[in-house]
Amino acid sequence: MARRGRARSIDTVVVGAGQAGLIVSDQLRRVGREHVVLERRATLGGGWQDRWDAFRLVSPNWTTSIDGFPYRGADPDGFMPRDQIVDHFRAYAGSIGASVELDTGVTSLEASDGGPARFRLATSRGRIDAHLVVVAGGPFQVPHVPPIGRAIDRSVYQLHVHDYRSPDSLPPGGILLVGSGQSGVQLAEELIAAGRPVTMAVGRCGRFPRTYRGRDVFWWLRELATRGPEVGTGLPTPASLPDPKLRLACNPQLSGHGARHDTNLRAMAASGLRLVGRLEAAAGTRLRFAADLSASLRFADGFFGERFKPTFDTFAERMGLVLPADDLAQVEFEPPEVTEVDLAAEGISSVLWTSGYRPAFGWIRLPVFDELGLPIQVGGVTSVPGLAFIGTPWLVDLGSANLVGVERDAAALVARLAATGTASA
Repeated sequence: MARRGRARSIDTVVVGAGQAGLIVSDQLRRVGREHVVLERRATLGGGWQDRWDAFRLVSPNWTTSIDGFPYRGADPDGFMPRDQIVDHFRAYAGSIGASVELDTGVTSLEASDGGPARFRLATSRGRIDAHLVVVAGGPFQVPHVPPIGRAIDRSVYQLHVHDYRSPDSLPPGGILLVGSGQSGVQLAEELIAAGRPVTMAVGRCGRFPRTYRGRDVFWWLRELATRGPEVGTGLPTPASLPDPKLRLACNPQLSGHGARHDTNLRAMAASGLRLVGRLEAAAGTRLRFAADLSASLRFADGFFGERFKPTFDTFAERMGLVLPADDLAQVEFEPPEVTEVDLAAEGISSVLWTSGYRPAFGWIRLPVFDELGLPIQVGGVTSVPGLAFIGTPWLVDLGSANLVGVERDAAALVARLAATGTASA
């Protein structure tokens, strides 16, 4: 460990020791590149350590397999709980002898003012000069709570999912979940199972089936991420999005809780989850919701069929795969539109925000970001020679920020580095 305040020079610095940073470290080790991985946390395990107590992967356990370090458990089709995920990646770091320095936060990255190094990093343990920097910031950086939360009365307990731990950590009473992406549906399941009355404000989030044509949806996503391009059926790319802002959209509804199952809000509503539309306004304990619940549920219902099913089917046909027929099912239940709720009158004591995260790259003092705060890059490589990113949303395609795509992206990035001696567009 470097002594605090001591300046030093290192060829390559990787910022962040989550799974993306560790995989890049392994790739750099294989090509003989001197490097260090800086991690602000005191322990390995990345952002998984920040999730709630009963959190589980929404992707099957086999998706945690990495070249040279396969999943070693007894349930490849199950869904790992939080602490096992953390242990898995800690074991991976040990297996590759990752050069990680813990408790080392990076407070600024800027161009060097001269000399052989391109960059100067200010860290909690002193200055580092580097020729190459790979930022492995991950998709979950700063919790996002919309400004409307400030208009809700202080008598109502408010918490972002980032800080939530368990049902018992919330005051007694009903709960309003704001957001209907992956975290939202998983927490609705958990809270209802704990006997809590739950109302969910539904946004414009799509849903994935747990399986399609006999295969887990993540099998399809991995196949499209790794083999799809060779037959013209890759995952959606940033260029394919109708609006660049959709890179910050919610992740499709999926759950790893309990037995393998679809997460269908219509079915959940038929079983007791109260659904309302998008939260529009608040005044004290009175909240107003848009009359768009029916439209949002139709969007969720059509999301997979319109955006992914044709590509999945084309991939199967072009690869000559023999699979069962389309097995998608729809739920017909139509919940009523509710546009006003008085939290106090209905005994709703808590608002739990599952409203996502936003990028937090303000410590990087280089002109490489767009209006959303995401890096402007191609395959992780920016226009600033020597500066690259890994693991951020939509780096290459939909798979770049999750376990089906990060190893692919890291291998391509380090291969470019090894071939050219630098990361350059």
